[in-house]
Amino acid sequence: MTADSFDHQKLSNRILLAMFLGLAFGLLLNWTIADQAWVQSFIIDGVLAVTGEIFVRFLSMLVVPLVFVSLIAGVSALSDPKRLGRVGGKAIGLYMATTGIAITLALVAAVLIEPGVGANPVDVVEREISAQPSFAQVLVDMVPRNPVAAMASGDMLPIIVFAILMGLSIALAGEPGQRIGQMFSDFNEVIMRLVGFVMLLAPYGVFALIASLGATTGWETFVGVLKYVILVLVMLVVHATVSYSLILKMLTGLSPRIFFSKMRGVLAFAFSTASSGATIPVTLKTVENRLGADNKVASFTVPLGATINMDGTAIMQGIAAGFIAQYFGVDLSLTQYLMIVLMVIMASVGAAGVPGVGLILLAGVLASVGLPAEGIALILGVDRLLDMTRTAVNVTGDAMVTVVVADSEGELDRDVFNDIGRPRR
Repeated sequence: MTADSFDHQKLSNRILLAMFLGLAFGLLLNWTIADQAWVQSFIIDGVLAVTGEIFVRFLSMLVVPLVFVSLIAGVSALSDPKRLGRVGGKAIGLYMATTGIAITLALVAAVLIEPGVGANPVDVVEREISAQPSFAQVLVDMVPRNPVAAMASGDMLPIIVFAILMGLSIALAGEPGQRIGQMFSDFNEVIMRLVGFVMLLAPYGVFALIASLGATTGWETFVGVLKYVILVLVMLVVHATVSYSLILKMLTGLSPRIFFSKMRGVLAFAFSTASSGATIPVTLKTVENRLGADNKVASFTVPLGATINMDGTAIMQGIAAGFIAQYFGVDLSLTQYLMIVLMVIMASVGAAGVPGVGLILLAGVLASVGLPAEGIALILGVDRLLDMTRTAVNVTGDAMVTVVVADSEGELDRDVFNDIGRPRR
Protein backbone atom coordinates (compact mmCIF):
# COMPACT_ATOMS: atom_id res chain seq x y z
CA MET A 1 0.00 0.00 0.00
CA THR A 2 1.24 3.48 -0.80
CA ALA A 3 0.31 6.85 0.63
CA ASP A 4 -1.70 7.51 -2.53
CA SER A 5 -3.86 4.49 -1.83
CA PHE A 6 -4.30 5.40 1.82
CA ASP A 7 -7.73 3.94 2.66
CA HIS A 8 -8.99 5.00 6.07
CA GLN A 9 -11.60 2.23 6.25
CA LYS A 10 -9.11 -0.51 5.40
CA LEU A 11 -6.61 0.98 7.84
CA SER A 12 -9.28 1.07 10.54
CA ASN A 13 -10.05 -2.60 10.00
CA ARG A 14 -6.37 -3.52 10.03
CA ILE A 15 -5.72 -1.60 13.25
CA LEU A 16 -8.68 -3.26 14.98
CA LEU A 17 -7.53 -6.68 13.73
CA ALA A 18 -3.99 -5.95 14.88
CA MET A 19 -5.30 -4.92 18.30
CA PHE A 20 -7.20 -8.18 18.80
CA LEU A 21 -4.40 -10.34 17.41
CA GLY A 22 -1.81 -8.52 19.52
CA LEU A 23 -3.94 -8.90 22.64
CA ALA A 24 -4.46 -12.61 21.97
CA PHE A 25 -0.77 -13.18 21.26
CA GLY A 26 0.34 -11.23 24.33
CA LEU A 27 -2.07 -13.00 26.67
CA LEU A 28 -1.02 -16.35 25.22
CA LEU A 29 2.60 -15.54 26.01
CA ASN A 30 1.64 -14.25 29.46
CA TRP A 31 -0.27 -17.42 30.37
CA THR A 32 2.20 -19.92 28.91
CA ILE A 33 5.89 -19.20 28.32
CA ALA A 34 6.47 -15.55 29.28
CA ASP A 35 8.65 -16.61 32.22
CA GLN A 36 11.20 -18.30 29.96
CA ALA A 37 14.36 -16.25 29.47
CA TRP A 38 14.53 -16.53 25.67
CA VAL A 39 10.91 -15.39 25.31
CA GLN A 40 11.48 -12.38 27.52
CA SER A 41 14.75 -11.37 25.86
CA PHE A 42 14.04 -12.17 22.21
CA ILE A 43 10.28 -11.72 21.77
CA ILE A 44 9.07 -9.35 24.48
CA ASP A 45 12.13 -7.17 25.08
CA GLY A 46 13.37 -7.71 21.54
CA VAL A 47 10.98 -7.82 18.59
CA LEU A 48 7.87 -6.43 20.30
CA ALA A 49 9.64 -3.72 22.33
CA VAL A 50 11.75 -2.51 19.40
CA THR A 51 8.82 -2.42 16.97
CA GLY A 52 6.60 -0.59 19.45
CA GLU A 53 9.31 1.90 20.40
CA ILE A 54 10.03 2.68 16.75
CA PHE A 55 6.36 3.43 16.11
CA VAL A 56 6.09 5.66 19.20
CA ARG A 57 9.19 7.52 17.99
CA PHE A 58 7.60 8.02 14.58
CA LEU A 59 4.62 9.63 16.33
CA SER A 60 6.87 11.83 18.45
CA MET A 61 8.91 12.77 15.37
CA LEU A 62 5.87 14.33 13.74
CA VAL A 63 4.78 16.54 16.65
CA VAL A 64 6.89 19.65 16.04
CA PRO A 65 6.73 19.82 12.21
CA LEU A 66 3.01 18.96 12.15
CA VAL A 67 1.98 21.61 14.68
CA PHE A 68 4.33 24.30 13.37
CA VAL A 69 3.59 23.94 9.65
CA SER A 70 -0.15 23.28 9.92
CA LEU A 71 -0.61 26.21 12.32
CA ILE A 72 1.16 28.63 10.00
CA ALA A 73 -0.73 27.32 6.96
CA GLY A 74 -4.07 27.45 8.73
CA VAL A 75 -3.71 30.84 10.40
CA SER A 76 -2.24 32.52 7.33
CA ALA A 77 -5.15 31.30 5.18
CA LEU A 78 -7.93 31.87 7.70
CA SER A 79 -6.68 35.24 8.88
CA ASP A 80 -7.25 37.00 5.56
CA PRO A 81 -8.37 40.49 6.68
CA LYS A 82 -11.19 40.40 4.12
CA ARG A 83 -12.65 37.35 5.82
CA LEU A 84 -11.95 38.29 9.42
CA GLY A 85 -15.06 40.19 10.34
CA ARG A 86 -17.95 39.49 12.61
CA VAL A 87 -18.43 36.00 11.21
CA GLY A 88 -14.82 35.03 11.81
CA GLY A 89 -14.75 36.49 15.30
CA LYS A 90 -17.97 34.75 16.34
CA ALA A 91 -16.93 31.41 14.86
CA ILE A 92 -13.45 31.42 16.37
CA GLY A 93 -14.81 32.50 19.75
CA LEU A 94 -17.41 29.72 19.79
CA TYR A 95 -14.94 27.09 18.64
CA MET A 96 -12.44 28.05 21.32
CA ALA A 97 -15.18 28.19 23.97
CA THR A 98 -16.49 24.70 23.14
CA THR A 99 -12.93 23.32 23.15
CA GLY A 100 -12.37 24.89 26.56
CA ILE A 101 -15.59 23.29 27.85
CA ALA A 102 -14.56 19.93 26.38
CA ILE A 103 -11.09 19.80 27.93
CA THR A 104 -12.43 21.02 31.29
CA LEU A 105 -15.09 18.29 31.32
CA ALA A 106 -12.45 15.72 30.39
CA LEU A 107 -10.00 16.70 33.14
CA VAL A 108 -12.72 16.85 35.78
CA ALA A 109 -13.94 13.40 34.74
CA ALA A 110 -10.39 11.99 34.79
CA VAL A 111 -9.76 13.40 38.29
CA LEU A 112 -13.09 12.19 39.71
CA ILE A 113 -13.29 8.75 38.05
CA GLU A 114 -9.53 8.00 38.15
CA PRO A 115 -9.46 5.42 35.34
CA GLY A 116 -5.72 4.84 35.70
CA VAL A 117 -5.67 4.19 39.45
CA GLY A 118 -4.96 0.52 40.13
CA ALA A 119 -3.85 -0.14 36.55
CA ASN A 120 -0.18 -0.14 37.50
CA PRO A 121 2.75 -1.79 35.72
CA VAL A 122 3.99 -5.12 37.03
CA ASP A 123 7.29 -3.52 37.98
CA VAL A 124 6.40 -0.24 39.63
CA VAL A 125 9.11 2.28 38.92
CA GLU A 126 9.39 5.60 40.73
CA ARG A 127 9.57 8.23 38.02
CA GLU A 128 11.27 11.50 38.69
CA ILE A 129 9.13 14.28 37.25
CA SER A 130 10.91 17.59 37.05
CA ALA A 131 9.46 20.39 39.14
CA GLN A 132 6.98 22.41 37.12
CA PRO A 133 7.22 26.20 36.96
CA SER A 134 4.51 28.49 38.32
CA PHE A 135 1.59 29.43 36.10
CA ALA A 136 2.97 32.96 35.81
CA GLN A 137 6.25 31.53 34.55
CA VAL A 138 4.35 29.33 32.10
CA LEU A 139 2.72 32.45 30.62
CA VAL A 140 6.12 34.15 30.31
CA ASP A 141 7.70 31.07 28.75
CA MET A 142 4.98 30.94 26.10
CA VAL A 143 6.94 33.65 24.28
CA PRO A 144 10.13 31.97 23.02
CA ARG A 145 13.51 33.61 23.41
CA ASN A 146 14.71 31.47 20.51
CA PRO A 147 12.08 29.74 18.33
CA VAL A 148 14.66 27.38 16.85
CA ALA A 149 15.75 26.28 20.33
CA ALA A 150 12.10 25.73 21.28
CA MET A 151 11.65 23.47 18.25
CA ALA A 152 14.85 21.57 19.01
CA SER A 153 13.74 20.91 22.59
CA GLY A 154 10.09 20.27 21.69
CA ASP A 155 8.64 23.06 23.87
CA MET A 156 5.17 23.07 22.38
CA LEU A 157 3.60 26.26 23.78
CA PRO A 158 6.38 28.57 22.52
CA ILE A 159 6.24 26.80 19.15
CA ILE A 160 2.47 27.32 18.93
CA VAL A 161 2.70 31.00 19.87
CA PHE A 162 5.47 31.62 17.34
CA ALA A 163 3.57 29.75 14.61
CA ILE A 164 0.37 31.75 15.23
CA LEU A 165 2.26 35.05 15.11
CA MET A 166 4.05 33.93 11.96
CA GLY A 167 0.75 32.95 10.34
CA LEU A 168 -0.83 36.31 11.18
CA SER A 169 2.20 38.15 9.81
CA ILE A 170 2.04 36.19 6.56
CA ALA A 171 -1.67 37.01 6.21
CA LEU A 172 -1.02 40.73 6.65
CA ALA A 173 2.09 40.94 4.44
CA GLY A 174 0.29 41.30 1.13
CA GLU A 175 1.75 39.70 -1.98
CA PRO A 176 5.00 38.50 -0.33
CA GLY A 177 2.89 36.93 2.40
CA GLN A 178 0.75 35.15 -0.19
CA ARG A 179 3.84 33.59 -1.73
CA ILE A 180 5.17 32.45 1.65
CA GLY A 181 1.69 31.29 2.68
CA GLN A 182 1.42 29.13 -0.43
CA MET A 183 4.80 27.61 0.36
CA PHE A 184 3.64 26.64 3.85
CA SER A 185 0.38 25.33 2.41
CA ASP A 186 2.36 23.09 0.06
CA PHE A 187 4.66 22.11 2.92
CA ASN A 188 1.58 21.20 4.96
CA GLU A 189 0.46 18.85 2.19
CA VAL A 190 3.85 17.16 2.35
CA ILE A 191 3.59 16.80 6.14
CA MET A 192 0.10 15.29 5.75
CA ARG A 193 1.54 12.78 3.31
CA LEU A 194 4.19 11.93 5.91
CA VAL A 195 1.43 11.45 8.49
CA GLY A 196 -0.20 9.07 6.02
CA PHE A 197 3.00 7.06 5.68
CA VAL A 198 3.41 6.80 9.46
CA MET A 199 -0.21 5.75 9.94
CA LEU A 200 0.34 2.92 7.46
CA LEU A 201 2.68 1.48 10.09
CA ALA A 202 0.00 1.72 12.76
CA PRO A 203 -1.25 -1.90 12.54
CA TYR A 204 2.26 -3.23 13.14
CA GLY A 205 2.91 -0.76 15.94
CA VAL A 206 -0.45 -1.54 17.55
CA PHE A 207 0.19 -5.28 17.37
CA ALA A 208 3.61 -4.94 18.99
CA LEU A 209 2.49 -2.50 21.70
CA ILE A 210 -0.64 -4.42 22.66
CA ALA A 211 1.14 -7.79 22.53
CA SER A 212 3.88 -6.42 24.78
CA LEU A 213 1.26 -5.01 27.13
CA GLY A 214 -0.61 -8.30 27.25
CA ALA A 215 2.55 -10.29 27.85
CA THR A 216 3.89 -8.17 30.72
CA THR A 217 0.94 -6.73 32.63
CA GLY A 218 -1.88 -8.10 34.68
CA TRP A 219 -5.63 -8.00 34.36
CA GLU A 220 -5.78 -4.74 36.32
CA THR A 221 -4.20 -2.85 33.43
CA PHE A 222 -6.81 -4.06 30.95
CA VAL A 223 -9.57 -3.13 33.36
CA GLY A 224 -8.01 0.34 33.56
CA VAL A 225 -7.89 0.66 29.76
CA LEU A 226 -11.53 -0.46 29.58
CA LYS A 227 -12.44 2.20 32.15
CA TYR A 228 -10.57 4.76 30.04
CA VAL A 229 -12.46 3.77 26.86
CA ILE A 230 -15.86 3.88 28.57
CA LEU A 231 -15.07 7.22 30.22
CA VAL A 232 -13.97 8.82 26.94
CA LEU A 233 -17.04 7.54 25.10
CA VAL A 234 -19.38 8.76 27.85
CA MET A 235 -17.81 12.23 27.92
CA LEU A 236 -17.92 12.48 24.12
CA VAL A 237 -21.64 11.69 24.16
CA VAL A 238 -22.26 14.10 27.05
CA HIS A 239 -20.43 16.94 25.33
CA ALA A 240 -22.19 16.38 22.00
CA THR A 241 -25.70 15.93 23.35
CA VAL A 242 -25.65 18.24 26.39
CA SER A 243 -23.10 21.00 25.73
CA TYR A 244 -23.97 21.50 22.06
CA SER A 245 -27.71 21.26 22.69
CA LEU A 246 -27.57 23.88 25.45
CA ILE A 247 -25.51 26.29 23.32
CA LEU A 248 -27.79 25.84 20.32
CA LYS A 249 -30.95 26.31 22.37
CA MET A 250 -29.69 29.28 24.39
CA LEU A 251 -28.23 31.22 21.45
CA THR A 252 -30.83 30.47 18.78
CA GLY A 253 -33.91 28.93 20.40
CA LEU A 254 -33.82 26.18 17.75
CA SER A 255 -34.59 22.55 18.49
CA PRO A 256 -31.58 20.31 19.23
CA ARG A 257 -33.76 17.29 18.36
CA ILE A 258 -34.27 18.55 14.79
CA PHE A 259 -30.60 19.45 14.56
CA PHE A 260 -29.40 15.97 15.49
CA SER A 261 -32.00 14.24 13.33
CA LYS A 262 -30.65 16.08 10.27
CA MET A 263 -27.03 15.35 11.22
CA ARG A 264 -27.33 11.56 11.16
CA GLY A 265 -25.82 11.15 7.70
CA VAL A 266 -22.91 13.45 8.52
CA LEU A 267 -22.23 11.60 11.77
CA ALA A 268 -22.19 8.24 9.98
CA PHE A 269 -19.76 9.53 7.36
CA ALA A 270 -17.49 11.13 9.97
CA PHE A 271 -17.51 7.96 12.07
CA SER A 272 -16.55 5.79 9.10
CA THR A 273 -13.75 8.05 7.83
CA ALA A 274 -12.45 9.37 11.17
CA SER A 275 -11.55 12.54 9.28
CA SER A 276 -13.10 15.98 9.77
CA GLY A 277 -11.39 17.13 6.59
CA ALA A 278 -12.81 14.31 4.49
CA THR A 279 -16.28 15.05 5.90
CA ILE A 280 -16.26 18.76 4.89
CA PRO A 281 -18.26 18.28 1.63
CA VAL A 282 -20.95 16.26 3.44
CA THR A 283 -21.08 18.72 6.34
CA LEU A 284 -21.35 21.71 3.99
CA LYS A 285 -24.19 20.13 2.02
CA THR A 286 -26.08 19.30 5.21
CA VAL A 287 -25.74 22.68 6.95
CA GLU A 288 -26.78 24.51 3.78
CA ASN A 289 -29.51 22.25 2.36
CA ARG A 290 -30.87 20.65 5.52
CA LEU A 291 -30.10 23.12 8.32
CA GLY A 292 -30.65 26.31 6.29
CA ALA A 293 -27.32 28.11 6.71
CA ASP A 294 -26.35 30.41 3.87
CA ASN A 295 -23.27 29.48 1.86
CA LYS A 296 -21.61 32.83 2.67
CA VAL A 297 -21.37 31.72 6.30
CA ALA A 298 -21.11 27.94 5.93
CA SER A 299 -18.28 28.03 3.36
CA PHE A 300 -16.16 29.84 5.96
CA THR A 301 -17.20 28.29 9.29
CA VAL A 302 -17.22 24.62 8.25
CA PRO A 303 -13.63 24.50 6.86
CA LEU A 304 -12.57 26.67 9.79
CA GLY A 305 -14.13 24.18 12.20
CA ALA A 306 -12.42 21.25 10.49
CA THR A 307 -9.15 23.09 11.15
CA ILE A 308 -9.52 24.46 14.67
CA ASN A 309 -12.52 22.71 16.27
CA MET A 310 -11.18 19.56 17.92
CA ASP A 311 -13.51 19.11 20.89
CA GLY A 312 -13.51 15.32 20.62
CA THR A 313 -9.72 15.28 20.45
CA ALA A 314 -9.57 17.62 23.46
CA ILE A 315 -11.71 15.22 25.50
CA MET A 316 -9.51 12.29 24.54
CA GLN A 317 -6.30 14.14 25.36
CA GLY A 318 -7.56 15.40 28.72
CA ILE A 319 -8.72 11.99 29.90
CA ALA A 320 -5.66 10.26 28.39
CA ALA A 321 -3.29 12.63 30.21
CA GLY A 322 -5.06 11.94 33.50
CA PHE A 323 -5.14 8.19 32.82
CA ILE A 324 -1.44 8.00 31.93
CA ALA A 325 -0.45 10.15 34.94
CA GLN A 326 -2.46 7.89 37.26
CA TYR A 327 -1.02 4.77 35.61
CA PHE A 328 2.52 5.92 36.36
CA GLY A 329 1.60 7.20 39.81
CA VAL A 330 2.21 10.88 39.02
CA ASP A 331 0.16 13.53 40.82
CA LEU A 332 -0.39 16.42 38.43
CA SER A 333 -0.43 19.89 39.97
CA LEU A 334 -2.94 22.63 39.23
CA THR A 335 -0.31 24.34 37.10
CA GLN A 336 0.14 21.18 35.05
CA TYR A 337 -3.62 20.86 34.55
CA LEU A 338 -3.75 24.48 33.37
CA MET A 339 -0.84 23.70 31.06
CA ILE A 340 -2.83 20.82 29.55
CA VAL A 341 -5.84 23.10 29.02
CA LEU A 342 -3.71 25.74 27.30
CA MET A 343 -1.87 23.16 25.20
CA VAL A 344 -5.03 21.47 23.98
CA ILE A 345 -6.88 24.70 23.17
CA MET A 346 -3.95 26.23 21.32
CA ALA A 347 -2.87 23.03 19.58
CA SER A 348 -6.42 22.49 18.33
CA VAL A 349 -5.92 25.50 16.05
CA GLY A 350 -3.30 23.55 14.12
CA ALA A 351 -4.62 20.02 14.45
CA ALA A 352 -5.35 18.73 10.97
CA GLY A 353 -8.66 16.89 10.59
CA VAL A 354 -7.14 13.55 9.58
CA PRO A 355 -7.01 10.20 11.40
CA GLY A 356 -4.28 9.73 13.99
CA VAL A 357 -3.37 13.37 14.53
CA GLY A 358 -4.87 13.37 18.04
CA LEU A 359 -2.32 10.80 19.19
CA ILE A 360 0.54 12.79 17.69
CA LEU A 361 -0.58 15.94 19.52
CA LEU A 362 -1.05 13.91 22.70
CA ALA A 363 2.68 13.20 22.67
CA GLY A 364 3.30 16.95 22.85
CA VAL A 365 0.74 17.37 25.65
CA LEU A 366 2.38 14.61 27.71
CA ALA A 367 5.83 16.09 27.18
CA SER A 368 4.63 19.53 28.32
CA VAL A 369 3.74 18.18 31.78
CA GLY A 370 6.64 15.76 32.15
CA LEU A 371 4.78 12.52 31.41
CA PRO A 372 6.44 9.77 29.34
CA ALA A 373 5.30 9.53 25.72
CA GLU A 374 5.49 5.74 26.11
CA GLY A 375 2.19 6.01 27.94
CA ILE A 376 0.53 6.35 24.55
CA ALA A 377 1.14 2.62 24.12
CA LEU A 378 -1.54 1.98 26.75
CA ILE A 379 -4.30 3.55 24.66
CA LEU A 380 -3.01 3.25 21.10
CA GLY A 381 -4.72 -0.06 20.40
CA VAL A 382 -8.18 1.21 21.33
CA ASP A 383 -7.77 4.69 19.87
CA ARG A 384 -9.20 3.90 16.44
CA LEU A 385 -12.70 3.39 17.83
CA LEU A 386 -12.35 6.56 19.92
CA ASP A 387 -10.93 8.44 16.91
CA MET A 388 -14.02 7.59 14.87
CA THR A 389 -16.32 8.67 17.69
CA ARG A 390 -14.56 11.93 18.46
CA THR A 391 -14.55 12.85 14.76
CA ALA A 392 -18.32 12.57 14.83
CA VAL A 393 -18.32 14.95 17.81
CA ASN A 394 -16.02 17.37 16.00
CA VAL A 395 -18.23 17.66 12.91
CA THR A 396 -21.30 18.05 15.13
CA GLY A 397 -19.61 21.05 16.71
CA ASP A 398 -18.75 22.45 13.26
CA ALA A 399 -22.40 22.29 12.20
CA MET A 400 -23.73 23.67 15.50
CA VAL A 401 -21.42 26.69 15.41
CA THR A 402 -22.30 27.30 11.75
CA VAL A 403 -26.00 27.34 12.58
CA VAL A 404 -25.48 29.70 15.55
CA VAL A 405 -23.28 32.12 13.59
CA ALA A 406 -25.59 32.08 10.54
CA ASP A 407 -28.62 32.76 12.75
CA SER A 408 -26.86 35.67 14.48
CA GLU A 409 -26.06 37.18 11.06
CA GLY A 410 -29.60 36.72 9.71
CA GLU A 411 -28.24 34.16 7.22
CA LEU A 412 -30.20 31.14 8.49
CA ASP A 413 -33.42 29.99 6.81
CA ARG A 414 -35.40 28.85 9.85
CA ASP A 415 -38.12 27.36 7.66
CA VAL A 416 -35.58 25.00 6.12
CA PHE A 417 -34.16 24.16 9.55
CA ASN A 418 -37.57 23.37 11.05
CA ASP A 419 -38.94 21.51 8.02
CA ILE A 420 -37.99 17.88 8.53
CA GLY A 421 -38.88 16.84 5.00
CA ARG A 422 -37.90 19.81 2.79
CA PRO A 423 -34.24 20.52 2.02
CA ARG A 424 -33.24 23.83 0.48
CA ARG A 425 -32.94 23.78 -3.30
